Amino acid sequence: MLKYIMLINSQEVNRLPNIKSAMKRVKVSETKTLRNSIRKSVLKSTIKKCTAAIENNDASAATVLNNTFETIDKSAAKNILHKNTAARRKSKLAKAYNAANKK
Repeated sequence: MLKYIMLINSQEVNRLPNIKSAMKRVKVSETKTLRNSIRKSVLKSTIKKCTAAIENNDASAATVLNNTFETIDKSAAKNILHKNTAARRKSKLAKAYNAANKK
C-alpha cells in the first residue's frame, strides 16, 4: 500500500487502482512481465550462440542446436513465443545447420 501512496505523489503515474484486487493484478502483471522479459532474453542469447556456432563450424554445434531447440520449445510451452514462430525459428536454425554441414 505504501508503494502505491508513493507512486501517487510521483509524476510518473497518473492513475492507480483503488480496489485491493486491482492492486494485486498490477503487482502480478509486473512480475509476469519481468519474468517473460528474462525468458525472452535467455531465448535470444541462446539463438545467437547457436547461429555463431553454426557459422564457425564448431564441433559442438549439434549439441548447441539441440539445447536451442529445447529452449525454443520451452518458450512456446510457456506462451513466450507462438507455436508457429517457434517452429519457424527451429526450421531456420536446422536449415542453416544442414547447409553448413553439407560443405
